[in-house]
Amino acid sequence: MQNWRRTFITIWSGQAISILTSSVLQMAIVWYITQRTGSAALLSLATLIGFLPQALLGMFIGVFIDRYSRKTVMILADLLIALAGMVLVIVGVFGEIPLWLIYVVLLFRSIGAAFHTPALQAVTPSIVPKDQLTQYAGFAQGFKSLSMVISPALAALLFSMWDLNVIILLDVFGAVFAAAVLALVKIPDTVKGRHHSRSQIFLEIKDGFRVLRREPGLLELLIISCLYAFIYFPIGTLYPLITMTWFEGGVAKSGVVEVVFAAGMLAGSFILGIIGGKIRHVKSILLSIGIYGTCVLIIGLLPAAGFPIFVALAFIKGIVNPFFHGVQTAIYQTRIEQEYLGRVLSLTSSIGLIAMPMGLILSGTFADVIGVNRWFAVSGALILVLFFVSTRILPNRMAGFEENKRGG
Repeated sequence: MQNWRRTFITIWSGQAISILTSSVLQMAIVWYITQRTGSAALLSLATLIGFLPQALLGMFIGVFIDRYSRKTVMILADLLIALAGMVLVIVGVFGEIPLWLIYVVLLFRSIGAAFHTPALQAVTPSIVPKDQLTQYAGFAQGFKSLSMVISPALAALLFSMWDLNVIILLDVFGAVFAAAVLALVKIPDTVKGRHHSRSQIFLEIKDGFRVLRREPGLLELLIISCLYAFIYFPIGTLYPLITMTWFEGGVAKSGVVEVVFAAGMLAGSFILGIIGGKIRHVKSILLSIGIYGTCVLIIGLLPAAGFPIFVALAFIKGIVNPFFHGVQTAIYQTRIEQEYLGRVLSLTSSIGLIAMPMGLILSGTFADVIGVNRWFAVSGALILVLFFVSTRILPNRMAGFEENKRGG
């Protein structure tokens, strides 16, 4: 029994380093674009480009993940991310890195992430016993959150000392390290390589939809999570902008907000890791949405002098975050067979990521027009509307799942 725990911790230790360096780079790029342009639209464009491949290729990638070794898929994805970063490093040696090239590299990094993220999620149930998936979803969120706690302060320090291309090189090392750790770990192989025709690929994609629709409540959960992502995801990308413009802060204050939010996520992940086997999944998801929306609404209504309250609300938002994302992932991992898990996770991720760019386009445009603080208030109100609608749907559709979980 100790072996699977050791494998889980080893894998996520490597992932934590990679997430740390990627988070540092992400913040550095956000600050780089903010300082050069001060545009919410261009910030949103960078995030949009970074997510497009995951949204467009996700359903096809899921079939690929279910056919071949998920360990190999993750290693190759890490190496692709490292290679894309090296392009920026080389260009940075000879002068200033142009924005268009940053966007191109973000595109290729997203292709790597499109393979890596669902492969990692699909591997977890082959390592962790089913009755402990929710708890270890909390621990996985904890690894991510710990990296996020460290990364803002580290990013602020490195951004003030180093050129952007040096920070990019650090991320290259992080990706290579994660790939090396994966290469050393033995992961159960639950899939067999299959070579089918193009028409068979579409049939397997259709199977993913069929499995998703077969389980009561999962389709409704997917729709709600997509609408939630449409609203909440752009909010995180606008943290630096609302800090630097409405609250009149700088890079240091922007880093404080990111650290506090990540600290809240770490605390929430720790709590989920302890009580994950005892909570009611649907209630946790609904409370997470409701509390998150309330915090965003209040942030949008704060005066310019309300930065300390903004920081406190960011911490609360961080605490409730794992109770949506971690629990949602555990539900899919628990209810979907290993044979279909890769394509179902990719389908849910892809559909959610299609909603995110749409939200980014809308939020970037409206934040520039009506002001980023007012857009936070509008977003919070929309999330609360979604919360009240969800309370009328999910408890009824997923009641059977809650009873089976409690009975098991």
